[in-house]
Amino acid sequence: MSVKIIMRDKEYEVRPGMNLMSALKKLDILPEAVIATRDGDLILEDEILKDGQVIKLVSVISGG
Repeated sequence: MSVKIIMRDKEYEVRPGMNLMSALKKLDILPEAVIATRDGDLILEDEILKDGQVIKLVSVISGG
């Protein structure tokens, strides 16, 4: 199967077993620009993604 990553209205699929950082780089998503959650809990970039998981990404907005 796969891991589903959702950002805004887009859905991506990556293979399980990679960590979140690798998945984001594969999808050309800047890790510094998003916060990742699974089941409402924050997950870190070294988290290993498991089969069937759904990861939601929230864009980080900063200004000056």
